[in-house]
Amino acid sequence: MEFTVVENLRTLKFDLVLTLALAAVFLFVGGFVQGRVRILKRASIPAAAIGGLLFAALVMLLRARGTLGIALDTSLRAPLQIAFFTTIGFGATLKLLGAGGWRLIIFYVIATGTAVVQNVAGVALAVALGAPAALGVICGSLTLTGGPATGLAFTEEFEQLGVAGAGALIIASATFGIFVSSLVGNPVATALIRRFRLAAPREEAKRVEAEEFWAIGATGKFDDAGAEEASDAEAQGGRRGGGDAALTGAELLRNLLILLAVMGVGALLGMALSKLYIAGRPLTLPAYVGAMIVAAFVRNLDDRYGWFRLDMRALEALGGIALALFLVIALMDLKLWQLAGLAVPMLLILAVQVVLMIIYAVLVTFVVMGRDYEAAVTTGGHIGFGLGTTPNAVANMEALTARYGAAPRSFLIVPIVGAFFIDFSNAIIITLFANFLR
Repeated sequence: MEFTVVENLRTLKFDLVLTLALAAVFLFVGGFVQGRVRILKRASIPAAAIGGLLFAALVMLLRARGTLGIALDTSLRAPLQIAFFTTIGFGATLKLLGAGGWRLIIFYVIATGTAVVQNVAGVALAVALGAPAALGVICGSLTLTGGPATGLAFTEEFEQLGVAGAGALIIASATFGIFVSSLVGNPVATALIRRFRLAAPREEAKRVEAEEFWAIGATGKFDDAGAEEASDAEAQGGRRGGGDAALTGAELLRNLLILLAVMGVGALLGMALSKLYIAGRPLTLPAYVGAMIVAAFVRNLDDRYGWFRLDMRALEALGGIALALFLVIALMDLKLWQLAGLAVPMLLILAVQVVLMIIYAVLVTFVVMGRDYEAAVTTGGHIGFGLGTTPNAVANMEALTARYGAAPRSFLIVPIVGAFFIDFSNAIIITLFANFLR
């Protein structure tokens, strides 16, 4: 920890250990606030989102008063994100993908349609407001469906399209999306659940509070109500290896080493994928896609031959920890003052995109996916990654299921589409729009 001067403001820089300590503190703070502010609890806002946004607001207040700047060491954010997505890849078994059936395909089509709608609306609004048409794509699927990683990967492309300072605009737009997705996704899903009486809140208050607090886990929680969705143990949360035996430190370590090895091989695969070309330019995909592909391959090999002896309980625990820490650190590092400084056209486009995403999710996602409880949870998750990132989507759904009950189909479909399949189609959509705007 040291003091320095950044942008003429005395700034306190936290090292990695203190950053993690702050993340832990504000994760607890988020759970405390969630449990005592009824509207946050009823709307199932994830505790990590509450804690992270409270810290970001505190930093903005200190900065606005000229008192102190705060800089965090977020170097763990990227590996935590990749670790989380890798655990999702481990859940992509052929049996589970088959169980997703038509719903997986339909939701992928819906999500891809979202990206097209976002870009069409963004470009139309940008032109109507007299702004560069490419700004509409930046405030469209590039940063909303794509997230900050995808957005930054296209920085040079959009600067060549005449958008000055495209990098800063991409960060600001992605920041806006992450901020809003944690606030509107679950209230919309909760309203659908109540409006159509799809589920009642659980009565076990203490259990619900604990689950809502942590809001972690890549595959969701299963109980008797969700068990009928899949009869075998694998579909019921992917538990495999160890049976009812206690999860030991040695087993957790062994699976962590496998996870890290898969992340490394995935990084090499990601480098190979970046050599592919679409419409004359390199295929741009987030860093975690390679790790997800390798993880899915390893899991299916293990199901077939048992070579790796994966314990899905351990992998889900590791993924849950990675998700909680990633989400709270990512939101703690939001520079909210960048939102306040957005140009009027950009703010208007993003505001319309939020309304459009809600309308699309309610009238298309919810209706097409079946108008039932699972469809409502899927809707909350879709808003999560349609405006923010897949961790936002998973955290939203975790908070919903902790309050209303298991939604196994949603936890199969949303993370796989939001973290994996959509990146391929979105990269193609962004490239086509960018070429069209040249």
